[in-house]
Amino acid sequence: MTTLFSCSDDNIGTSLIDTRTAIVTDSSFLITGHSVPNHRLQSRTSTQLVGLIKSSGYGTLSSQVVTQFMPSIMIDTTGVTEDLIDSCYLALRIAKNGFTGDANVPMRMSVYRLSKQLPNPIYSDLDVDQYYTPSDLLGEAPYSPQAATLVYRSSSDTIAYYETRVHMPVALAQELFHEFKRDPDTFNSPTTFARFFPGMYITNTYGSGRMMNFNYTEFTVFYRKHLTTLDGRDSISEGNRSVYMVASPEVLNNNILHIDVDAGLQAQIDTGEAIVMAPAGYEVQVQFPIQDIINSFRENTSSDLGVINSLTLNIPVDLVNNEYDIAPPTNLLMVKTSKKDDFIAGDSLTNNKDSFYAVYDSDQKCYLFNGLRDYVLNIINNKHGVADAEDIDLTITPVDITTYTTSSSYYTTGSTIVTKIAPQVSKPAIANLRLDKAKVTITYSKQSVL
Repeated sequence: MTTLFSCSDDNIGTSLIDTRTAIVTDSSFLITGHSVPNHRLQSRTSTQLVGLIKSSGYGTLSSQVVTQFMPSIMIDTTGVTEDLIDSCYLALRIAKNGFTGDANVPMRMSVYRLSKQLPNPIYSDLDVDQYYTPSDLLGEAPYSPQAATLVYRSSSDTIAYYETRVHMPVALAQELFHEFKRDPDTFNSPTTFARFFPGMYITNTYGSGRMMNFNYTEFTVFYRKHLTTLDGRDSISEGNRSVYMVASPEVLNNNILHIDVDAGLQAQIDTGEAIVMAPAGYEVQVQFPIQDIINSFRENTSSDLGVINSLTLNIPVDLVNNEYDIAPPTNLLMVKTSKKDDFIAGDSLTNNKDSFYAVYDSDQKCYLFNGLRDYVLNIINNKHGVADAEDIDLTITPVDITTYTTSSSYYTTGSTIVTKIAPQVSKPAIANLRLDKAKVTITYSKQSVL
């Protein structure tokens, strides 16, 4: 009979019986799986991916954006009238190297006004034609890393942000100004504001060869205002600037994605290779050998005390040759297939019982899931060691992970905390997961009585 206890259990007192402790490492288990389409993503991010890219070894990916806006709760109206609004533009911000493809190819962005409110929840296969009309064009502009305006650069030049600016009709800024003066309550929340201004549709209308990842969008207005000097004279203040609205994480924001997979890559998938591909490409469903692991552990500790120290999954990766050196996803989520949709819809975080994540190691070319101990202990302790289909059937899918790093001090070391996990839309990504070379490793201690 196996006695299982936690690594944190303490044994107090001196044993009257001699014992021997051994550390056992077992990696004799096989994991199997196959790729499945993941073409319909629920929007859970404020990332705006715009462009069209055609890459051999990957395929053709297009991305357009629809977004609502968070309104400013305070617009300057003191000494300002509609006729003093001079200009406005939509600014889309991108980080240094925040693009995939050819930096120089000419491309054009067009921005349209939405004609009705977006649905909630919203998905990547949205039929945008139901939400705008081509006559509602607000502005157009070329967009590329070279054409963007530098707005911030760190002293070391390691961090930099640029803006693509699309000039908008002054009439739009005047309309927003007029509504704020008429009924400021319209600007109290995204919900009330969306009833008045449903949002914008942003799309590529010329060129291909680049995908740009915009991470912040704002509508900026320039205006003059009447002032009265200290001696009572009237004057005009020039060049005032105000942000009327921004696309923020609190509002609906959706990437409309379409991908045509490269024929050669599709042939690999059809023959059973485990390909992960983002965004809106493929994920991998696996059968995790958790019952074999439990059975082996119990057999090897049947007459001893057994303690599970760790359970890990290491998946080697084959890089997929493609035109733009599209790399493997930075992060993979592994979650029980039955819980995947709820995990995404609920903005959940991994708990190491039914959901886990791994970061790509570009040096070793692998993903290491190293927090699976609670997964196996939960089945042993709460299910009498009998895994069901829900425990065995897992899905591995590319995700974008947002983190927060706590500050360090003389007494403490800063730590990184995961704050959000969402389907990956930040950039194209692809990898061949070599499940045939994967290692599922359990390490446990067993104590035998001599």
